[in-house]
Amino acid sequence: MKKENILPSNFRQLNGPITRAAALRASGKMPPLKASSKQDQKRILRANPKRAALDENNTSGPDNAGNQRKRRAVLQDVTNVCCESSYTSCFSATKIQAKIAKQAKKGQLKVSKIAPSVALEHRHLRANSKKKNICQEVKRVPCSEIVCSSTQEKDASSQTSGIRGVGIDDPQLPNQCSRVPSHSHNSPKKEKCNVLENQKISNDQEFIDIDSDHKDPQLCSLYAADIYSNLRVAELVRRSLPTFMETVQRDITQSMRGILIDWLVEVSEEYKLVPDTLYLTVYLIDRFLSQNYIERQRLQLLGITCMLIASKYEEICSPRVEEFCFITDNTYTSLEVLRMETQVLNFFGFQIFAPTAKTFLRRFLRAAQASYKSPSYELEYLADYLAELTLVDYSLLNFLPSVIAASSVFLARWTLDQTSHPWSPTLEKYTSYKASDLKTTVLAMQDLQLNTSGCPLNAIRMKYRQPKFKSVSALSSPKLLETLF
Repeated sequence: MKKENILPSNFRQLNGPITRAAALRASGKMPPLKASSKQDQKRILRANPKRAALDENNTSGPDNAGNQRKRRAVLQDVTNVCCESSYTSCFSATKIQAKIAKQAKKGQLKVSKIAPSVALEHRHLRANSKKKNICQEVKRVPCSEIVCSSTQEKDASSQTSGIRGVGIDDPQLPNQCSRVPSHSHNSPKKEKCNVLENQKISNDQEFIDIDSDHKDPQLCSLYAADIYSNLRVAELVRRSLPTFMETVQRDITQSMRGILIDWLVEVSEEYKLVPDTLYLTVYLIDRFLSQNYIERQRLQLLGITCMLIASKYEEICSPRVEEFCFITDNTYTSLEVLRMETQVLNFFGFQIFAPTAKTFLRRFLRAAQASYKSPSYELEYLADYLAELTLVDYSLLNFLPSVIAASSVFLARWTLDQTSHPWSPTLEKYTSYKASDLKTTVLAMQDLQLNTSGCPLNAIRMKYRQPKFKSVSALSSPKLLETLF
């Protein structure tokens, strides 16, 4: 065995790690380590930075990355303990800086906790003091020098920008005052209130808002304007051809069409159908005849088929096919009616709705009734009667449904009251028609009302002669004056 491998006898008595230095010290060959040795302390100082550098480089694991700052702090504390007076100055400087940083952070926290209330009090004090100064200056300045003012008191600059001659040197002051027009002898708040009052009065004088009632959900006050603006477009797109008798049809005439519609009025009364069903039936007939040739033997079949479709669309309980066949004295079978129904629906593409005169008449009558203290049922029935008279006359297909509805209201108001003008700003707003736009239509409708053309079709007149409709068909209107238009 070599001598180097021979361990001393007292080696087993060592407590600690087995190293070469410990073995040498145990054998007595190496002197004990003195803590006061300057060279050893320098070695320790040199070794510690190297170890710290190695620890800094070894940051690949997640644990090292999280404990990096703690390891540095421990090493700095160890070096501060071990270093001599030559190193204490630099370490004490860093320690002082750390303490200052901690104190600054604590001070910021305290300031941040107290600052909002202090800042608010400071703002209130500044605002109150500036308000007092401004009020004092306003008392000194006459009213004629007041140029502009701000209703919102956000800051003192916006308040002082409206005062001329206060003595504040603000470069933005001329620009702010030049944007607002000068008003003399009146305060801004009073002027604003006066403008609002005048606006309300002028609006009341011009027209009455019929959509102000938002409590009734059936009126659809929030959407009524948009709905009727869309209906105005739809009546132009889905309009029937007003000259289909001359261009498309060769076997039927205008009088045949009038007889068919007059008979359908009686059918609607027999089955107690709503007026919208009758209007939609006439629209479907005219629209189908505008592009489809039909013989006179099938004209009545087309009429009952269109009423069957319209009643399915409008009615809660529509009549059955057999009932329509029975009303024609079984001239047509149920199979023929169903085949015609298929043909009509395929032509329309199952899009059978279109705005009629009755659709617009509800809106226009509401505008007409706005000036009355209590609703006039006589006005409503008379307007309905005049509008239904136009269904029989083929020549009135030249006018849009909205024009016919507006003209019905015009003539009904003139028939019931000649002391005032039948047209009002409210009607002009909600119908979007002036009185001059309705002159031709109103004159044609008055001819129907007075029966000057000698039309023998009296189903509508007999219908509105009943007491439940106030017998409005018996009323006659005086001659229309040129001054009304």
